[in-house]
Amino acid sequence: MNMINFPSAKPVKANRRDFLKGGVAGLVIAFTFTPRKLLAADAAAPAKKPVDPNAFVHIAPDSTVTVLIKHLEMGQGVYTGLPTVVAEELDADWSQMRAAHAPADVAKYANLAFGMQGTGGSTALSNSYDQLRQAGAMARAMLVQAAAQAWKVPAAEITVKKGVIAHAASKHTGTFGDFAVAAAKITPPTDVKLKDPKDFTLIGTEIPRLDNVAKTTGTAIYTIDVQRPGMVYAVVARPKRFGGVVKSVDQTKASAIPGVKQIMRIPSGVAVVADSLWTAMKARDALKIEWDDTKAEKRGSAQLWAEYKELAKKPGEVARNDGDAAGALAKAKQVVSAEFEFPFLAHAPMEPLDCVMEAKDGKVEIWAGSQFQTLDHMNAAKVFGVTPDKVTLNTLVSGGSFGRRATPVSDYIVETAEITKAMPAGTPVKLVWTREDDIRGGRYRPMYFHSVKAALNEKGELTAWQHRIVGQSITKGSPFESPGLDGMIVEGAKNLPYTVPNFAMDAHTTNVGVPAHWWRSVGSTHNAYATEAFFDIIAKAAGKEPLEFRRALLGDNKRHRGVLDLAAEKAGWGSKMPANSARGIAVAEAFGTVVAQVAEVSRKPNGGFKVDRIVCAVDCGVAVNPDVIRAQMEGGIGYGLGAILHSQVTLTNGVVDQGNFDAYKSLRIDEMPKIEVYIVPSTNAPTGVGEPGVPPAGPAVANAILALTGKPVTKLPMLQGSSV
Repeated sequence: MNMINFPSAKPVKANRRDFLKGGVAGLVIAFTFTPRKLLAADAAAPAKKPVDPNAFVHIAPDSTVTVLIKHLEMGQGVYTGLPTVVAEELDADWSQMRAAHAPADVAKYANLAFGMQGTGGSTALSNSYDQLRQAGAMARAMLVQAAAQAWKVPAAEITVKKGVIAHAASKHTGTFGDFAVAAAKITPPTDVKLKDPKDFTLIGTEIPRLDNVAKTTGTAIYTIDVQRPGMVYAVVARPKRFGGVVKSVDQTKASAIPGVKQIMRIPSGVAVVADSLWTAMKARDALKIEWDDTKAEKRGSAQLWAEYKELAKKPGEVARNDGDAAGALAKAKQVVSAEFEFPFLAHAPMEPLDCVMEAKDGKVEIWAGSQFQTLDHMNAAKVFGVTPDKVTLNTLVSGGSFGRRATPVSDYIVETAEITKAMPAGTPVKLVWTREDDIRGGRYRPMYFHSVKAALNEKGELTAWQHRIVGQSITKGSPFESPGLDGMIVEGAKNLPYTVPNFAMDAHTTNVGVPAHWWRSVGSTHNAYATEAFFDIIAKAAGKEPLEFRRALLGDNKRHRGVLDLAAEKAGWGSKMPANSARGIAVAEAFGTVVAQVAEVSRKPNGGFKVDRIVCAVDCGVAVNPDVIRAQMEGGIGYGLGAILHSQVTLTNGVVDQGNFDAYKSLRIDEMPKIEVYIVPSTNAPTGVGEPGVPPAGPAVANAILALTGKPVTKLPMLQGSSV
């Protein structure tokens, strides 16, 4: 434990630097923990071994309570969920609560699942829950002790309710602010008692989000909003093919455009700096660049698919092998098989990548929606040749990410650093990636090919499952890389929840020059689709009812059965559907959260189909804020539907074909179905909800189409060249 003095809290929209500058001292709670290595199996599990001082609670003299958030607020609700946990144990009134991003400091703010500061894997609430409950309880105990000393009464007789400290017998009352300074001088308790969940007054309720007002009134500060005196704007011309490098540049016309400040080569291409973003973009268009594609990726999508399918004919690296799947398939009464194709996918966050940077006198300051603060911090320092303590990283709220901002190489941060370093000292630089920059030159959910076989005996029982996946590693070259097969390739399939006596899974890791990256729900985005869609194909071949077939094979997986039963009940599973419509069901676990969804689809007069309704049941442990959970399920379903219906990145001779939302299509507003979300009551520690709503949406729709048409949907996206 240690105590640090911070100034009075500022509103959520305030710059974090202002919050950290000097001012009136208050009470701050921090912890010290020992490191924990990331394990794929428990990345989203509640953290038991914290990492250095990484949770701070500030109680200011004006009674506001500010929670420093070590995770990136990118729309998923950490600015609300994490303060709720503190407020609960502190017995604060919700109107007192504030949130601010913590500074980049791995020693204090490491994500317990990663061993570094960063956000991902739906870990924010799960790894901070116990820590922040303790922080709130510790702050409460210190305030009570300070009040007891001031009033000369026993601490045990003091109560705290909605931010009011009281002693009934003496009729003394006070606010948090009355005792914040005195409490800061008290030795922190080494052991505090946490509330019994039955006594929760805030956790489990639908309190309003702390960032709602700022975001809806436009006062929230995103990186795109940051303005610095004398700031210039930068864009980068990058090669059309991944792996290409600059051979020559003719900048004559670009340099002649008024407002252009500088044109320079950087490792990723050619940067243009100007007095406005529009001028920089015009100058970039005027550049004549000859690219050296000697080492570039030149294969197109068709060639890659052909190579993937050939690889799928051969055994790959073993991921799991139970029993004798090959033997069971050889003896089967019936063998069911399917092949699935999943294209490259872009993240396409609403706010494209951007960064503001300023360097002067050996110090660097950064403003960005940083998702991997530790890596961004270190990579920027490396470019400038300074130690990380010379770099200040201000994390700002971001307009979405879906994994895109969590880049191990910190691409957009490093580009800004390269440009800023080349500019006159003290020149603030704002780098912006346009939508086309990100979709054509970004990082992608890899394309994957699945080959799956199942064995049925005379009774229609599932006796074997053989599964082969072909695709790129996401962790290769990142801090998460480990020897052997990348677990992200097989997650969501290797841990099949169904009891199958003979199960074999292997994978081929392909070498493709297209940059691979985690995408919302990572491996489960394609694996849940392949396994759950294939499950209905098996059920159809066996003459089994899909829901009952699942329930029979779930064994002791009570959580999976629980969400399946809840979703089925609320959707009216088994009841008669209108003509030309059908239901499909799917269940998936991702990052410790189990989600089941029932999709209802109807046939359009033109022969296509429409997703009319999705009923979602989620088991995510303690529901800290049910409204945020519902919002994340709804958003995840919409995001997942856009991917399975429309989205794909394709290559022609190594060049990306799409550039903006006209070609890289997302879900349109008139396509959004009616969504109902039901949360399984639970007293278990909370698990993440930012990503797990995505995986079941696709297979639930595919299974509804199978029920409607009798034809499986095995090639995505469904509405662009698929079998629908």
